[in-house]
Amino acid sequence: MSIRHCVAVDLGASSGRVMLASYQPGPRALTLREIHRFTNSLQKVDGFDCWDVDSLEGEIRRGLEKVCEQGILIDSIGIDTWGVDYVLLDKQGQRVGLPIAYRDDRTQGLLRHAEAQLGRAEIYRRSGIQFLPFNTLYQLRALVEQQPELVSQAAHALLIPDYFSFRLTGNLNWEYTNATTTQLVNINSDSWDETLLNWTGAPLAWFGKPTHPGNVIGHWICPQGNRIPVVAVASHDTASAVIASPLADRHAAYLSSGTWSLMGFESLTPYTCDAALQANITNEGGAEGRYRVLKNIMGLWLLQRVLKEQNISDLQGLIARTAALPACRFIIDCNDDRFINPASMSAEIQAACRDAGQPVPESDAELARCIFDSLALLYARVLNELAALRGQPFSQLHIVGGGCQNTLLNQLCADACGIAVVAGPIEASTLGNIGIQLMTLDELANVDEFRQVVRGNAALTTFTPNPDSEIARFVAQFQPQQTKELCA
Repeated sequence: MSIRHCVAVDLGASSGRVMLASYQPGPRALTLREIHRFTNSLQKVDGFDCWDVDSLEGEIRRGLEKVCEQGILIDSIGIDTWGVDYVLLDKQGQRVGLPIAYRDDRTQGLLRHAEAQLGRAEIYRRSGIQFLPFNTLYQLRALVEQQPELVSQAAHALLIPDYFSFRLTGNLNWEYTNATTTQLVNINSDSWDETLLNWTGAPLAWFGKPTHPGNVIGHWICPQGNRIPVVAVASHDTASAVIASPLADRHAAYLSSGTWSLMGFESLTPYTCDAALQANITNEGGAEGRYRVLKNIMGLWLLQRVLKEQNISDLQGLIARTAALPACRFIIDCNDDRFINPASMSAEIQAACRDAGQPVPESDAELARCIFDSLALLYARVLNELAALRGQPFSQLHIVGGGCQNTLLNQLCADACGIAVVAGPIEASTLGNIGIQLMTLDELANVDEFRQVVRGNAALTTFTPNPDSEIARFVAQFQPQQTKELCA
C-alpha cells in the first residue's frame, strides 16, 4: 500500500502552521512534520481589532507550495481554525471589509440585549450553545448596527476556515462543527435558526446549508498543475482536537488545552436541560453526529499575556520556580470577563486578587502560580458539573493540545480533579484534521479506528492524582462533590 500524504492547515489566534502527515496503511504508522510556521496577530483598523486574512492566506499558500517544491504528491488538504469569526463576501466573491476578531469589544451589552428580547432559555433551547459575549449571534448584530455600509455590500458570510477553503477552491462551504459555535444553528435541525438570525438583522441568504465533515469542497491547483482535493474537516480546531483525543471509553472526559481550555465529553444526544443552561454548558457539533458537550475555560491565554508583558522566554524555568511556591494563596475566576482582553493581564490578575481580599501576586512566578492553581480548581469544578449532568463520574481525563506539555498544570489538574490525567497528543487539532482526511480517502472507517492509530503513534503520559497534595486538600475543603444527576 502506498503512503498517503495529507496536509493540515492549523490556524490559531497567535500562530499558524502548515503540517504534512505521512500515513502508511499497513503498519498504521502516522508521522507529522512541520513545513511552515507563521505568526497571527490582531491589527487595529478603524477602531476595530481585525484579522489580517490576506497575510494569512499568503502564508497558507506559501506553506502548501513548500510541500509541492519537495516533490511530494499531496493527497488532500484540510483547514481548521478558531470559531465564531467570519468574513463577508460580495456577489463577485470579493472580501467586504476585514473580519473583526472575537476579542474586539464591539459586542458589549448585546448578549444581555438578546436575552431581554428573545429570552435566555429560548436561545438555549434553539441552539444548545453556551452564552459567550463574542458568539457570532452578537457579532452579527453589532455588524448590522455599527457597520450598515458593509451589510449592504455583502452577499455571503463565511466562517474563517470556510473562507480560506473558498480562496483555495472558489467554492462556498459552511462546515457544521464550526457553524455550531456561532449560536445560530438550530440544535434539532442542524440548519440555521431563522428566529436567531432574524434577531441579528443579517439575511439568511448569507448562509448555505451546513455540511458535515468528510466532504470534498473543491480542488486547489498546485504550481505543478495537480488538482488536490480540499476536504471539509472538522474545521473548528477543538472539534478536530477531540477527534484525536484517544478516549478509552464513554467514561473518559477530554480537555483541549491551549489559548482556551475546552473541557467536556462526547455524547450522541445533546444536554439542554435547565441544569445545563444554568451551568452554561455548550453542545457543539462533532464528527459522526456526536455532540461535544463541553464548557469553555479561559485557559492559557492568561499565561500567554503575562509571559508577553513580563518579557519571559524561558517558560520551563518559570514553571520550575512556580512549582516551588505554596499552592492556593492566590485564586481568581479565570472565566471572569475582565480577563478576556485587559490592557494588562498582570495588573488585572493583581486587581482581582486585591478585590477578593487575598494576597496579591507580585513576581512572575506568583502570577503563574495564581493562574495554574486557579485553572486546576476551575477544571475540577467544571468536571464535577459535567459528571453531575450525566449522572456518572469520569474515569479518566485526557489533556490534549499544546497545554498538555505543562507537567505542573497536568499534575495540579490530576490532584484537583481526583482522577488520572493522560496527557497527549500535543498536536491534537492537526491530527484530528488529518484523521478526517484519511477517512475521506477511505483509509480509515471512522473516528474510533483513527483513535486507535493515535494511541499507537502518539506519546502519552499518565499523571496519577495525589490526594495529599495542597490543592487536593483545598478542593476537599472548599469544593464539595456533586453526585446527583442533573439532566435526568
